[in-house]
Amino acid sequence: MALEKYQKKRKFSKTPEPKAQAKIKSQSRFVVQKHSASHLHYDFRLELPDKIIKGPVVLKSWAVPKGIPTIAGVKHLAVAVEDHPVAYINFAGVIPKGNYGAGLVEILDKGKFKLLEHTSKSLKFELKGKKLRGVYVLTQFTAQKKNWLVFKVKK
Repeated sequence: MALEKYQKKRKFSKTPEPKAQAKIKSQSRFVVQKHSASHLHYDFRLELPDKIIKGPVVLKSWAVPKGIPTIAGVKHLAVAVEDHPVAYINFAGVIPKGNYGAGLVEILDKGKFKLLEHTSKSLKFELKGKKLRGVYVLTQFTAQKKNWLVFKVKK
């Protein structure tokens, strides 16, 4: 199941987060959520098949401590986290204390994206949000599969 890790970490009787449910077709959307949990960070999510080119559609997700850069060439760490259900794209609210990810979740930006290139270790895409616009890259930079860099491409 594409959302098994997401499902195992949550008690849906105690959190307002959406239940694990994958979709069949992607609408090529993205969201950036400000997450005031134990440490403030920004969650960056792209609506994609779980295997990038095939499989059930989920929100591929990264925790970005410093947020998505808006200046070309500035690189920020993006730590891959478990896939989230597509319904999470509209989630904003408070995850109660005692639950995984407890804290305030706010939507900072969302919109559409176009996947331009992809490999197993890199995604290049164009964001078309209200605040974030332009071509970006997410690339793995260590042997640890969870560590990525995100940056805006110079024109």
